[in-house]
Amino acid sequence: MSRYKPLSHKILVLLIILLLSACERSSPPPPADSPETESMAVQQRSPVENYQQYCAACHEGGVPKAPHSIVFQMIGTEALLKSMVDGVMALQAEAMTGDEKLQLAEHLGGSSLESVSTLPVVSCEADDSPSDIAQVQGVADWGITPENTRFIPAATAGLEASDVPQLGLKWVFAYPGATRARSQPVVAGNTVYMGSQDGTVFALDIDSGCARWNFRADAEVRSGVTIESARPGDSESRPQAYFGDFIGNVYALDAGSGTLLWKSSLEDHHNVTITGSPKLHKDVLYVPMSSSEWASAADPAYECCTFRGGVAAFDRTDGRMLWKSHTILQQPELTGKQNNQGAATWAPAGAPVWGSLTIDEKRNVLYAPTGQGYTSPAVKTSDSIIAFNLESGSIEWVYQATQGDAWNMSCFIGEAANCPEEDGPDFDFGAPPVLLTLSNGRDILLAGQKSGFVHALDPSRQGALIWKKRIGLGGFAGGVHWGMAAHDDTLYAPNADTNFINKWHGERTPGLYALKAETGEQIWFTPAPEVCTEEEKPACDPGLSASVSAIPGVVFAGGFDGRLRAYDSATGAIIWDFNTAREFNTLSGEIARGGSIESDGPVVANGIVLVNSGYLFGGRMGGNVLLAFSVDGK
Repeated sequence: MSRYKPLSHKILVLLIILLLSACERSSPPPPADSPETESMAVQQRSPVENYQQYCAACHEGGVPKAPHSIVFQMIGTEALLKSMVDGVMALQAEAMTGDEKLQLAEHLGGSSLESVSTLPVVSCEADDSPSDIAQVQGVADWGITPENTRFIPAATAGLEASDVPQLGLKWVFAYPGATRARSQPVVAGNTVYMGSQDGTVFALDIDSGCARWNFRADAEVRSGVTIESARPGDSESRPQAYFGDFIGNVYALDAGSGTLLWKSSLEDHHNVTITGSPKLHKDVLYVPMSSSEWASAADPAYECCTFRGGVAAFDRTDGRMLWKSHTILQQPELTGKQNNQGAATWAPAGAPVWGSLTIDEKRNVLYAPTGQGYTSPAVKTSDSIIAFNLESGSIEWVYQATQGDAWNMSCFIGEAANCPEEDGPDFDFGAPPVLLTLSNGRDILLAGQKSGFVHALDPSRQGALIWKKRIGLGGFAGGVHWGMAAHDDTLYAPNADTNFINKWHGERTPGLYALKAETGEQIWFTPAPEVCTEEEKPACDPGLSASVSAIPGVVFAGGFDGRLRAYDSATGAIIWDFNTAREFNTLSGEIARGGSIESDGPVVANGIVLVNSGYLFGGRMGGNVLLAFSVDGK
């Protein structure tokens, strides 16, 4: 088995070390009749001692439903503390003092609550413009349309191509206590909705940036918020807002007030999580199922692996789960083998759905992109586009782009104890496919992959391949990572081509491509300009990983380098360039900072361009701002 160590990627290595610090072990505290017990009754126990006493038996793999300790930093300090104070871990933490709970949460979460800025949020005043969510909602979904075209029509965008070079900063919102901003803003009427790292969902006035309301979920909200349209002719209808959190909860709020209407759970795996945005179709909410078990596998003592990706369907009115379907039909079983540390191994596992979903109403299916397998042998539904029946959840067809792909974090660290023999290449489909109707009336399904390939499938012929084109070398960070855009007969595909571990050799071509959707022929390619200094690398990188968005005549794309750029959609010429990786004065009067643009993409509505900046994960440049641009900043 080969082992790839990202020694050239120093920041990623540092991140991994910090992640593993949550697994620190120590001798258990002395027994109750020990002479040391009396002094310990007076002195607080250390976080390591309390972890061993109250947590380790469950969170080191002893209880299948308990999240493994290696994912605690992804859950976050605040969420961990909340679980011990008045959440699911309150009973187990009952014997600890308040200070001990705080110290344990900080130890496991990897950050101090005191050291994290809690920037104030400016609330809207009574005389500010009232919320109007009864308007036509053109960008109230992560993919803009059910087909994930990420194209915003002129009437919704309110911005002409000729206006773009005059864009100026209008307002800056700072996410409190955050080091990354990855929940894509969506717009309904005059209100912007987005989640945050500490689990708060905000509703902001799009013109001023003030907060109409906020709601606190149980954990980080990485998905975009999905807002349903007001029902025509029903003056009493109250549009709802839907989203998922990091620990697999699904929420419905009153979009006007932020009041919780219902909360459900995926009820699946102890490592299940929601990173892709839910999709609402008619009266059903479809939720993609991803996992953090790829990280749990880095612990040599962890019994890897049992998660199966999938999709769950919920009734929009009351949150009842209607069906749940997995990407791997077979239940995981013990293989009868042990890893090199003596832990039992399981299979099959993996094929998470960490991107959003695509609705095909004509064929009564949804399309889900899947990631790699976690175990050997690699499953036949990893690195695939899977068509699920909208009503039953049954799988109608599978297009697998890369066979034999199994990988988890153990292949980087953890003595490779749980690394499957395939050891990658980790060529997920993270970006949901784009369903596009061509000018000749033909439907085509376009899917970008981390391998650096774009695939065109025929949805009328069980996903038969029409064409395949390579636009990059591929790698752990893409290729095509999070999302493409399409309009008329043209596909716009961002290419990251970041090579974390020097595994893929050849010419890297980070930048933006325009392809003929019908044939895959290249129309134009604009390389991402190299603006990063040697001191800023590798956190600063020219790659385009975040989703792109388009309006008539313009494509917007953000990069790892923090640059938000606008491209002429006909020629690829860069017509506007703004550096977001810097400090900003915020609405609250505080100083906040932008960084890498990753995951979610820009949104344009009511003449305003919105984009998140900051992504302290995977070795990228951290930050915590939502930026709003308008013509001349007015």
